[in-house]
Amino acid sequence: MGLTSLFLEVENKNVFILGTGEVATRRAHRFLDKGANVILAGNSIDEELSKKGAILTPIKDLEELVKWSDIIVTASGDDELCEYIASISQGKLINRADKPEKGNIIAPTSFLIDDIEISIYTNGQSPLMARELRKKIQSIITEEDILEIKLQDYARKLLKEKVEDQKTRKQYLLKILNNTQIKQCLKEKNLDKAKGLAEEIINSEFN
Repeated sequence: MGLTSLFLEVENKNVFILGTGEVATRRAHRFLDKGANVILAGNSIDEELSKKGAILTPIKDLEELVKWSDIIVTASGDDELCEYIASISQGKLINRADKPEKGNIIAPTSFLIDDIEISIYTNGQSPLMARELRKKIQSIITEEDILEIKLQDYARKLLKEKVEDQKTRKQYLLKILNNTQIKQCLKEKNLDKAKGLAEEIINSEFN
C-alpha cells in the first residue's frame, strides 16, 4: 500500500458506515465531530450519536447509500456484506475497519491536546502500541509547548504582513523561539507579554 499522512476536510461530506458496533460508533463520532453527515446501517445506535445528528437505517438499499456517500466505512462483523460493499465502492474513499489493508484510507489513533491534533499510525502492526505511544506523547507535551505554538502562530501572521521571503520569516520565528525572555513569559503562562516581546523583535527591524 502506498499510504501517506493527510488531513481531509470532511465538513458537510456524506459518510456511510456499515455496522453499529463499537468500532462503527467510534468512527461515527469522529466524523460527526468534524461536521460530516453520517448514516449508519445496522440494528441500533446510542442516544449520543442521535443527538449529534447520526441517522440509523436498516441494512437495505445499500447501493443507494454507497452512491450518496463521499466516504464509506465497513465496520461490520458480516464479512460477506463488507466485501460486497467494498466491491460496489470503486472510486470512493473507503475505510475498511474490518480489513484495513484493503481500504484506501486509514483512521489512525488520533487525539487532541488543546486544539493541537496528533495522529499515530503503526502501519497496521500494533494498534495497542499506537495507544501506548499516545500516552507517552501526551505525558511529555507541556502547557508551555501549547503556548509556544499559539505564539508562533501569532508571530507568523504578523510576519506575513511585513516580510515576503519565507526564509527570512523563518529566521524571525527562530529568534522568537529561542528568546530567553519569551521562554520565561511562557513558563509563567503570560502569553500576552510573550506576544509583546515577539512584536518588539519583529518591529525592531522596521523602525
